[in-house]
Amino acid sequence: MSEKKRTLMTSTQKAKVALEAVKGSKTVNEIAQEHSVHPTQVGLWKKALLENASQLFDAKRGPKAIDPQSDPERLYAKIGQLNMELDWLKKKSGMSL
Repeated sequence: MSEKKRTLMTSTQKAKVALEAVKGSKTVNEIAQEHSVHPTQVGLWKKALLENASQLFDAKRGPKAIDPQSDPERLYAKIGQLNMELDWLKKKSGMSL
């Protein structure tokens, strides 16, 4: 007996299979046979799609949250600190500007 290797499907392929199952134009068995997966797996993907579909629309509109790492005031303060440290190091090492 020869063993059949598993085929790894990408998330895009899984989504396409789940969408076909949600549409209902074909039976789960037909979809599974067409894509060479088990019918139970098609059902699981369909269930996951339906459960997580609402998360696509959870994001609120409006201004995006400001990343604290890119806050201009904090960045200017850091630049000032680094310039002071550089001047101090130059002074200590005897280098002239």
